[in-house]
Amino acid sequence: MSPIRRPLVGGNWKMNLLSAEARDYVARLGQLSVGQAEVVLFPSFPLLTTLARGLAGSPVALGGQDLHPGAKGAHTGDVSGPQLVDAGCQWVLCGHSERRQDHHESDALVAAKVAAAIEHGLTPLICVGETQEERQAEETFAILERQLRAALPSARDRFELAYEPVWAIGTGATATPEIAQEAHAFLRRTLAEVMGEAIAARCRILYGGSANPDNAADLIAQPDLDGFLVGGASLDPDKFLTIIRACGWS
Repeated sequence: MSPIRRPLVGGNWKMNLLSAEARDYVARLGQLSVGQAEVVLFPSFPLLTTLARGLAGSPVALGGQDLHPGAKGAHTGDVSGPQLVDAGCQWVLCGHSERRQDHHESDALVAAKVAAAIEHGLTPLICVGETQEERQAEETFAILERQLRAALPSARDRFELAYEPVWAIGTGATATPEIAQEAHAFLRRTLAEVMGEAIAARCRILYGGSANPDNAADLIAQPDLDGFLVGGASLDPDKFLTIIRACGWS
């Protein structure tokens, strides 16, 4: 972890928790201080207003799990950038593996979502990663480069990245620190080629493959790993706090 990049930890709740549980969770997160890692919670859409109220005045930011490229229109079931901002969001996930797979999102659609996020004042957390089949076929770097290069023209200079080894999400498997570092270093080199050394040096690249309290300290020790996008472990505030504290900014 570079001393010039403040650690960033995101909690992706996915399709979990109800409003009463969310309120209890936020109350327990009151232990956070401004001096720690930057923290963002990504709840499902119905919980955004509840969290916006609960997080008011705290250092914890709020993000949406997805957005539509359009600002408004006949798009049943979608949410727009202006609606996320109106609900209190500062961040949004773009290209999460579950959107790419379950909703068949193309690289072009992810790029359009990144552009919409920036247009409406949101910071996109761009997610990239390979499946088990792609890793076994030794296509990891080709997949990462394709996904990253597709998203970057829309990203300007206000974005962060998350590396999601899809084979390690919800499977119990986790990339070793060495595997994670190899992927993160590749992404940073690619960033430097496309966006320049300055942006590559300041961009935070999070690890998003089943991070937990047991492996967080070893992972964050890697020089190109700048935090975590936490899934299942973020549903337990005590586990989530342990991961945040592993980043060393307590």
